[in-house]
Amino acid sequence: MRLTRATLAVAAGALAPALLLSTPSLAGATTPSPAAVAAADAGSPYDEMDPDDLRIAILRILADPDSGRRVTREANELLDNGTVEEMRAWLETGYRLAQAEDDRVAIARILADPNISDALRAAANAALDDNTPEALRYFLEVGQYEVDS
Repeated sequence: MRLTRATLAVAAGALAPALLLSTPSLAGATTPSPAAVAAADAGSPYDEMDPDDLRIAILRILADPDSGRRVTREANELLDNGTVEEMRAWLETGYRLAQAEDDRVAIARILADPNISDALRAAANAALDDNTPEALRYFLEVGQYEVDS
């Protein structure tokens, strides 16, 4: 089983750049059409995936270098003995919550550095005070660099 997981992880890692570069950029996205909103309300994209596709989606998350300890632990547990329903539920909500916990730890590490600027400390504390997964991720991906520059 471990060899299969390693093979799938290597394949997902090799395919990830091609898939990411071939998708349209969301930077210039406009307001979604009513049809797109209705399609989004219809259900999760994971509802239609078969077990192999769900495993590949989890392996892609594992291949991401930003995946923290909780994300890695939960993803490996699902790959080892998770049901299809558990994999779907984790991809829909559990991954977001696990990533938020890992993001909180990463922000706490930034705050533990005694040499950070007051502005960076304030921005990190604001992200922790907001305590939404989106605010935490935004700070780590964008906010900390905006403050320092």
